[in-house]
Amino acid sequence: MTTDTTVTELNTAAAILAAIEDPSGREIHDPATGEIVGRTGEGSPADIDAAVAAARKAQPAWAARTSQERSELLNKAADAIEASAEALAELLSREQGKPLNGPNARFEVGACAAWLRANASFELELEVLVDDGETHAELYYRPVGVVGAVGPWNWPMMISVWQFAPSLKMGNTVVLKPSEYTPLSVQALVAVVNQVLPADVLAVVPGDGAVGAALTSHADVDKIMFTGSTKTGQAIMRTAADNLARITLELGGNDAGIVLDDADPAQIAGDLFWGAFINTGQTCAAMKRLYVPESLYDQVCQALVEVAGQSPMGVGLEEENVLGPLQNKQQYDIVARLVEAAKDGGARVLMGGDPVADQPGFFYPTTLVADIDNDNPLVAEEQFGPVLPIIKYTDLDQAVEWANELEVGLGSSVWGTDLDACRQVAARLEAGTTWINKHGAVDPRVPFGGVKKSGFGLEFGLEGLKHVSVPQVISW
Repeated sequence: MTTDTTVTELNTAAAILAAIEDPSGREIHDPATGEIVGRTGEGSPADIDAAVAAARKAQPAWAARTSQERSELLNKAADAIEASAEALAELLSREQGKPLNGPNARFEVGACAAWLRANASFELELEVLVDDGETHAELYYRPVGVVGAVGPWNWPMMISVWQFAPSLKMGNTVVLKPSEYTPLSVQALVAVVNQVLPADVLAVVPGDGAVGAALTSHADVDKIMFTGSTKTGQAIMRTAADNLARITLELGGNDAGIVLDDADPAQIAGDLFWGAFINTGQTCAAMKRLYVPESLYDQVCQALVEVAGQSPMGVGLEEENVLGPLQNKQQYDIVARLVEAAKDGGARVLMGGDPVADQPGFFYPTTLVADIDNDNPLVAEEQFGPVLPIIKYTDLDQAVEWANELEVGLGSSVWGTDLDACRQVAARLEAGTTWINKHGAVDPRVPFGGVKKSGFGLEFGLEGLKHVSVPQVISW
């Protein structure tokens, strides 16, 4: 569509579905109820070819606009999202499973608009590198060209915006490939923002892994952005080598939190809980293992049980719920296997751990596990669900060693009242981000990325803009 389109058409879930559905396409089911949400078309490598060709053709004109003009359109895209916010949240809740309330569907849609506005406000100014009377050198950041972005099923709308907002701001065009589990959410988001963006600047092609591979291996894709598993990220790196495409990878994590012995269990319990259970634990940078000193161990465990007991789980469209189902059966099975491994290892289940038989949907109860060995699979592997293992420690150095011993390093956190002590421990943790007295609190102004096998490259803020650009030095 063109920038002259009035943003009034896509303000109900039914209207959005009517605009994006393929009546003969694959059924998408609500993970909470099993009901059909809608039908998605299935793209092909040929559709990727067409979308990339159109994006390549549209890119010079988009890049030729001023940065201010592109920012104005990003702000209009945010306006469009806000005009359709409730409809988008409803569709997201039904497809992904996350509840409307809490840090879930409405929160995610609001974050989409916020990230667009933040990127619209950022400006990468030229940098004068040398000016000594004999040499003058300036550093500029230019569009990279066509960005191919592949997103996950846990935050399908928000992470898509993380990928395309900075890319568009810098004058790139974007082709998105959503997860096979949540294609409708991303197609809906693109339909809404494309009410105000020029044609072919942003496109979405749903499909299976072959469609994703066609995008990430495409000779006319200059930059690849991927959020997902480490295994898939490694495959993308191998494929991208042929074209020397630039890459940003945000991969799996198994984030550790460390409580220090001066922490107040009652004060931190709520933030600890949501640091672990945001989006029902289905977040790469959620806290997935918690180390607590012996002196506070029983108090922290009890405080977490109390918070969990006040956090209802159920169908996302029911307003009282703040926790939902696992998005798919594959993830449900992973969570169930890891909890059974904890039980088999002699761990103590404080609550949960016993799914209701024959219950509709992929609901796994909120589960807290205590007295668990650090090498138990529930600790050593990423559960990506509503389960938190709580590991007791007696020596802080040992806790830091345990936190660092895994091959991933996306996020981590330290909890205590002495800020200097917290900072000292944070500096020892091997993670792209370490939060103090919070976990997973991303901010569009603050760069975010992983280390080790959690990926590389930065998103958000001015650094995020640099990573969807190519530097050019002009010197005389």
